[in-house]
Amino acid sequence: MVAATGNADTSVGHGELIKAVDHALTTHGRALLTGPAGAGKTEIVRAVAAAAESRRESVLRLAPEAADQWIPEASAAALLASVPGAALDQLSGPQRTAIALLRREADAPRAGRDHIALRLAVVEVLRTLAARQPVLLVLDNAQWLDAESTDLLRFALRLTPPRVRVLVAECVQGGASVGEPLCGPDVPAIRVPPLGADEVAELLVRHCLPARLAGRIHQASGGNPRLALALGHSLAEAAEARDSSAHHADPLPVSGQAREVARRLLAGVPAQARRTLLLAALASRPTTSLLRRAGRPDAEAELAEAERAALVRVGEDGTVEFTAGALLTALAADAGWPERAAGHAALAAAVDDPVQAVRHRALAVDTPDQWLAAEITEAAAACRRRGQRALAAELGLLAAERTPSWLAGEELARLVTAAEDAGWAGRADLARRATRAVLARDASPADRVRARLAVMDAAGQALGALDETFAYAMDEAAGDPSLQAAVQLRIAWKHNLSDGDPVRSRDAAAEAGRLAAIGGDQTAEAMALTVRARMGRILGDTDAEEILAEALALPAPEVPLGMRNAPQYLAVRHALFDDRLADARRQSMVLLPAVQRTGSAEDVFEVLRSLTEVELRSGRCEAASAHARRALELTIEAGLSPGPAWYVAAMAEAMGGSFARAAGYARRGIQASQEEQDQVFLSRSLHALGLVELATGEAAKAVATLRRVAALEAAQQVVDPSVLRWHGELAEALIAADAHCEAADLLDRVRTTALGLGRTGVVAALDRARGLCLSAQGEADEAVHLLEATARRFADLQLPLERGRTLLALARVERRRRRRAPARAALRAAAEVFGLAGAAPWTELAREPAPGESGGAQVQAAAVLTEAESRLALLVSQGASNQEAAAKLFLSVKTVEARLTRIYQKLDVRSRAQLATALRTL
Repeated sequence: MVAATGNADTSVGHGELIKAVDHALTTHGRALLTGPAGAGKTEIVRAVAAAAESRRESVLRLAPEAADQWIPEASAAALLASVPGAALDQLSGPQRTAIALLRREADAPRAGRDHIALRLAVVEVLRTLAARQPVLLVLDNAQWLDAESTDLLRFALRLTPPRVRVLVAECVQGGASVGEPLCGPDVPAIRVPPLGADEVAELLVRHCLPARLAGRIHQASGGNPRLALALGHSLAEAAEARDSSAHHADPLPVSGQAREVARRLLAGVPAQARRTLLLAALASRPTTSLLRRAGRPDAEAELAEAERAALVRVGEDGTVEFTAGALLTALAADAGWPERAAGHAALAAAVDDPVQAVRHRALAVDTPDQWLAAEITEAAAACRRRGQRALAAELGLLAAERTPSWLAGEELARLVTAAEDAGWAGRADLARRATRAVLARDASPADRVRARLAVMDAAGQALGALDETFAYAMDEAAGDPSLQAAVQLRIAWKHNLSDGDPVRSRDAAAEAGRLAAIGGDQTAEAMALTVRARMGRILGDTDAEEILAEALALPAPEVPLGMRNAPQYLAVRHALFDDRLADARRQSMVLLPAVQRTGSAEDVFEVLRSLTEVELRSGRCEAASAHARRALELTIEAGLSPGPAWYVAAMAEAMGGSFARAAGYARRGIQASQEEQDQVFLSRSLHALGLVELATGEAAKAVATLRRVAALEAAQQVVDPSVLRWHGELAEALIAADAHCEAADLLDRVRTTALGLGRTGVVAALDRARGLCLSAQGEADEAVHLLEATARRFADLQLPLERGRTLLALARVERRRRRRAPARAALRAAAEVFGLAGAAPWTELAREPAPGESGGAQVQAAAVLTEAESRLALLVSQGASNQEAAAKLFLSVKTVEARLTRIYQKLDVRSRAQLATALRTL
């Protein structure tokens, strides 16, 4: 691993690049690696050099520093100093003299040196080394080569034999390339791309940094590994200084190493372009025309320089977007107050949005102004009406700062409102800042409680760290039933999300409802009934639907505590659980524009989550993936807890994208949920991972993962199997792992509950697993009849993906009893269902292997062997020892030995060689 101050970890995200560089060197003998500072070029170069050394090639390294570019022939001297002495012994006298003078007197006047002899000496040295073994010449940081060394190397490399390969890595920031003339006109230029959000998450995990911050760090770093690590370490240090864990919505501190990395990136543009970049950083929606109006007439040309340096992207419509969010912060921090104030003043006169004009005028001064504060407050109200709650919170804080001290009451009211806007927007940093200001003033208990409630609302899934806030809020709300009800509601949410205790959540909600009724707050009363109905559904209470109907009967004004906690939204979830997918989709589409108007990012996310799940179950994978992408983008943009969004992305990928990507999202969702103590989405992300492991044939892993889900669900006292449908998957995994009895017990137990609650879709999924269990127990006819009936039932329920999975199971059972025609028919039917649904990874599973494909033997072996036996047989036939197979399949060696005995008996073989032959010929 590398520290934040070092080079980026190229083991994340750059494996294919290393292969591409190796291929270019093998094919062309030259390769040029480019990218911004911190992109990971040096580590890629090191990896390529290490691979060359492992092949016993001679590797010459040169890595000049910035100061070297001003010292003539400094880099040439450094390169020759690394050459073994034996390679110099064969040089002619003038050549040895030229090298000796260069090595001893690099700073001496050049006029007395024999430069022709020096050039020829470098050529001869490279030829001598190449005659013994292949040579790799590595030039890192080529942009710092001095001009004289560049000329010398360009001459020498034109005359070197093919056994001398050259890898040049440079950071081109607006200037001319050094690498191209060194390597030649047709050199393959390989640019190091930025890391994706997934790769940033992996990078953070490898460096023991919170994965839940990956989305925001990716946005702030632009995928630059060095900047991402520096930001991650800065956040961790800031959190440690506060004696608390970093919150997913905290501002990213661009300080220390992070600021240094950002400065290095910005150093590639001249001062005039940086002034234009500063204006763009201060503007909310910068465009070239805005920057021209604000006093930068050459904005296009200056931005073009910045674009060549990979600092910004300029759209066809003139919009300006920074490649890394940290660049904006660094530009503003490095500019003095007078420069920032002048920039805001210029922008105030140039923008066409009145709200932004007020914002810039406020930021151009730092003195209290009664009338300006009033204008900012009006602008914040306009943002609130637009649904721009985060901007409303920022403006509210700004209005409070510009309020004169003799208007203390107005200042306090603005702070409380700003806190509430931040709570709506999920901006924990702004909510805490406003709340600290409220608590520092002579505020009433009601205002203090309102501010603390905003901190709770902004915390997202991370309510587990707010016990002290809850305690103070309960104390300050004493005597006011409406405020007490509001606090109790949030306690009920915490008991569910963080504590995983639906009973305590239901009880807290009942108390909240009682207090709300006393206080005459019907909205809070409806919210409390909603929590009771939600927890009742989880606990299998028979009156859950009646309680929800009671909540829906209450007046439904604009919900101040979030649509996600309203009965209208819970009605969507219940329709989804009941497989009333048309109702769930229709109701979600009604809620989507409503929540977008309110400005609550978490509400919008929740509706997108439900739409994703509805579309997946309806067999519309493309639409589901679109909703999932929007949900993930919103989560990163708004700084919401990423665990839920990663779960949604995992499910969308598991059904309509890629099993590998699904597993990656699920693992990040698991990590983030664990970090935030979110028990609800921890079990969901584990379920997504278990589903992928089951689908990809990793039965032992799937059993372990889904058992964790079962344990979490048991700890959370979840009774209703329709809320999270993991039971059938665990049973199928147990069957594949030869744990038939355990699977049968699980199926019987859950089936009784599902029948009692009327969960038809759950019963069908259990019957699919029961069909596989019957097949494994030798009852093939019963298994086929049950699976055929189950496929028809899923068709009636309009659950196409479940039907396709059942047809896949039917094909496996038919193959096992050697009925190839019915197996192929079931497989083709499954492929058709998955194809119509856009379920790409499942379509691939249903594809019939062509003759001679590597998977053919395993498929055919399934006609005789169980799935668990087939996997073991394939491993052993490929040369795995019993110990290796046991480790791979998570079994004991004794179990492997016993299973191998059964395999030998079924296939009538006596050795591993005969087993391999049998698998090839089956």
